[in-house]
Amino acid sequence: MIPPTLPAELKAALEAKLEGFSRSEAAERAGRISETYRAGGTSATIRSERDALAYALARMPATYAAVAASLNALTEIVPDLAPASLLDVGAGPGTASWAAAQAFSSLTSFTLIDANDNLRRLGLALARDSARLEDYRYLPGEACTNVAAADAGDLVIASYLMGELGEDDQRRLAEAMWAKARHALLVIEPGTPAGYARILALREQLIAAGGHVAVPCPHDGPCPLVSPDWCHFSQRLPRLQAHKQIKGADVPFEDERFAYVALTRAQVTRPHARVLAPPVVGKAEIVAKLCTADGLAKAKIPRRDKAAYAQARRWRWGDGVMDES
Repeated sequence: MIPPTLPAELKAALEAKLEGFSRSEAAERAGRISETYRAGGTSATIRSERDALAYALARMPATYAAVAASLNALTEIVPDLAPASLLDVGAGPGTASWAAAQAFSSLTSFTLIDANDNLRRLGLALARDSARLEDYRYLPGEACTNVAAADAGDLVIASYLMGELGEDDQRRLAEAMWAKARHALLVIEPGTPAGYARILALREQLIAAGGHVAVPCPHDGPCPLVSPDWCHFSQRLPRLQAHKQIKGADVPFEDERFAYVALTRAQVTRPHARVLAPPVVGKAEIVAKLCTADGLAKAKIPRRDKAAYAQARRWRWGDGVMDES
């Protein structure tokens, strides 16, 4: 398991880039970029190295936390996954590559694809002195085109990318990424109904192409959730001082909500269920919303069943439940 916080050498590299960059300017740039993204914009709004750094300061910690949580879930279910090569699609400043490097000591080769020159330059600068990211290279250009031209990777990751594409390009990219994934593909999107819808479409497409869901679903069947409900998870992360200043926030943490799916070539042993919301702990029982192979279930674990109650008290939103207690 890897923590949701940026690695020390990445924090140090970011702090070194901050010299001479006022927090007020960074906050203004980050706010403008965020507004553009929320309105359906793309990374093309990042037009300078200072824009790229402001974006990284504002979003890299939360994106890293979501990728780390997703990788933790994947490695819990597939503990023998030991990729040597990573293909990071829509890599931005390299956030997912940093998380994967922490999760897998086996990784020796990192290929990143991103269309934005400024994000690529920042990503290369941040990784320049890293002991872990020695074989680390960027391929310029649009993801849909360049994934097809890239070498295959044992693990392929796309984080917070699909929302920048139209539906046809999303399907093209999903097909291309799956073709390049030797063992596993992990896709992460914002934990919104729209982000979940993109994950769901990709999930259905790649199951039809022969993929097997490793996480979060305990099955390869249709998602049992019905609108307005949607599948998403949350990861709490501490805010760095610069992060708080840019966000204009006093609270020392934030909760990043995300939706994700990881598919593997081989079938894996999945948990009996996945916890879909924070369990409600009462005096008489614990009530938990679960996704199971048989559909949605509301588990009620009475306090009188001491062993099951003690186990259920450890359940957290997003956990896999490995038995039927």
